[in-house]
Amino acid sequence: MNGLDFYKGKKVFVTGHTGFKGTWLCKILLLAGAEVTGYALEPETNPNLFTISGIEKEITHIIGDIRDLKSLQTAIDNAKPEIVFHLAAQPIVRTSYEKPVYTYETNVMGTVNILECIRNCDSVKSFLNVTTDKVYKNNEWNWGYRENEILDGHDPYSNSKSCSELITQTYKRCFFNERNIAISTARAGNVIGGGDFAKDRIIPDCVRAARSNESIIIRNPNSTRPFQHVLEPLFAYLLIAQKQYEDKKYEDSYNVGPNDENCVTVEKLVNLFAKKWGDGLQIECKNLGGPHEANFLKLDCSKIKNELDWKPKWNIEETIDKTVIFSKLDMNEKSIMREMELEINEYSRR
Repeated sequence: MNGLDFYKGKKVFVTGHTGFKGTWLCKILLLAGAEVTGYALEPETNPNLFTISGIEKEITHIIGDIRDLKSLQTAIDNAKPEIVFHLAAQPIVRTSYEKPVYTYETNVMGTVNILECIRNCDSVKSFLNVTTDKVYKNNEWNWGYRENEILDGHDPYSNSKSCSELITQTYKRCFFNERNIAISTARAGNVIGGGDFAKDRIIPDCVRAARSNESIIIRNPNSTRPFQHVLEPLFAYLLIAQKQYEDKKYEDSYNVGPNDENCVTVEKLVNLFAKKWGDGLQIECKNLGGPHEANFLKLDCSKIKNELDWKPKWNIEETIDKTVIFSKLDMNEKSIMREMELEINEYSRR
């Protein structure tokens, strides 16, 4: 694993490990030789990447609710991790309108709970809270948001993640500045890739339509988003956690997104998918109603590029290529475990 020797033998704790990003992160860490403990609810979808990847057999797998402070503290105390990645969340905007209380309980009190557990644990040296590009007050600007912009997400999901950012900063100031524990947050754009089965996400919706020989329905064709392959932010998270572990001066908040040319409209993204998939997929633009969604969202990632020497590696066409290959392998019941390893190794060699 090129560049990930640091993680060999490290004890790493991942919340939300049964999710799409969490599963990919666990796989990278395992290939790097880390000792991984995961804490999360059961996977929400059936099928799901966590189950079909077989990762449960390779890590310490704990089913638990991030809202349960006592259970979480026991898991942290037993694992004695050096590094913690906090990914557990209610991540869907539409669901946050349907279940706002659950969303806030999970995303706000979940953050309080994991930080409180770390405050009571002597082994942790590096903590990364993974939030979202939607934490910013969206002014529909044509330029990217920087880390010092106002945090004021519009909907319950986005706002709960803004709160999560503020909670992290408060805990850092009040409890961790005088201790040898580095605390950072990462605000990533929209991730896509093989193995995402979530509802109300554009690429999983495309895959489901393709498998069923149905038209792909686009709600907001002109919406622009910072789409990126799931491995892009995950390798950035690993870099942030490593850098601040080695030197606390790197702890901060970081945007993680694609280069400007890969911030595309939903319509362009879906057309690319249809072209790569083949089989004459049809696309329909149909406004089915629903809650408010931002029209334009882009991140300025100058900070992580300049301070940590990180940069994205796969453009939007390569990202869709990888996603289609993965999804067709899964559809034909081929081994996706090997495909995960191939993609991770290819990415790390770039």
